[in-house]
Amino acid sequence: QVQLVESGGGLVQAGGSLRLSCAASGRTFSNLIMGWFRQAPGKEREFVAATNSFDGTRYYADFARGRFSISRDIAKNTLYLQMNSLKPEDTAIYYCAARSGLYGSRVSDEYGYWGQGTQVTVSS
Repeated sequence: QVQLVESGGGLVQAGGSLRLSCAASGRTFSNLIMGWFRQAPGKEREFVAATNSFDGTRYYADFARGRFSISRDIAKNTLYLQMNSLKPEDTAIYYCAARSGLYGSRVSDEYGYWGQGTQVTVSS
């Protein structure tokens, strides 16, 4: 089993920044594929970013590329999502997810472990 706990969400003005954290426990963190997804009110959950377990390759949704950065601290068993130049349309609940394997995935159904989510609200 893997336990994931997100933190770092909040209210920010458009153009501002936030850094989300996801603390993982229960499995060897370095062997997990980690990702971020988000879900806005009335919309389906969508992929934000992910990182491979073995080589650190990073994947981004088009809306995230250039503004968001995913990273992981192996020593702290923590995944991060640095979000810059935030827009009102980035408002959503952001979820950390994990799966076994080697390669990151953009498909939420392929992740077996999920955190409880953290709310990000961007005001205009």
